[in-house]
Amino acid sequence: MNNFKDKLIITNLPSEQQRLKEFWDVEGILNNQKHKFDLRPIKNNCKIGHYKSKADKMVFDIKNQWIIVDVEELHTFLKDRQLKETNLEILIEKLDWNIILPKQ
Repeated sequence: MNNFKDKLIITNLPSEQQRLKEFWDVEGILNNQKHKFDLRPIKNNCKIGHYKSKADKMVFDIKNQWIIVDVEELHTFLKDRQLKETNLEILIEKLDWNIILPKQ
């Protein structure tokens, strides 16, 4: 995820307490908008999120791209469908707000 940080104008890093309790890893500007990003890695083909997250966006690090989804929209999608997990391809298809950035 460190390379993703290169895509941002970093404005703030969380304290250790914020990182652990608010579930965000970096605040920065992407496409002229400031957001807090959850950069936690995918483990065992799964990325765990939290409804208590203060992150605005969640970043998925895939082979040759980063997929960024809106956390609020993701939470609404999961709650409305009473889901605890879903497939990333479904999120890309169903969510209105997502960005796919190629790695270079």
